Amino acid sequence: MPTVSRFFGIVIQMFWREHAPPHFHALYGEHEVLIDIRTLEPIGGHLLKRALTLTTEWAMEHRQELMENWDLCQSKQPPKQIAPLE
Repeated sequence: MPTVSRFFGIVIQMFWREHAPPHFHALYGEHEVLIDIRTLEPIGGHLLKRALTLTTEWAMEHRQELMENWDLCQSKQPPKQIAPLE
């Protein structure tokens, strides 16, 4: 499970051969949420409110890179690293 970014204890991961819609996984402690890249809405799981806010802020800044990584993963290529939230 490739990690594409880390910031403030949040780990962002994308997987090969995932199901639609295009999404990424955000992990914080024992919590995990799936975020739709197109809408930036949670589609599964749960994340603490502050961690979800930071994750959404980061995803808004990197939506294009996330879609490019989704396409790479769908073609069984490793995703690229994405800069963390600063």
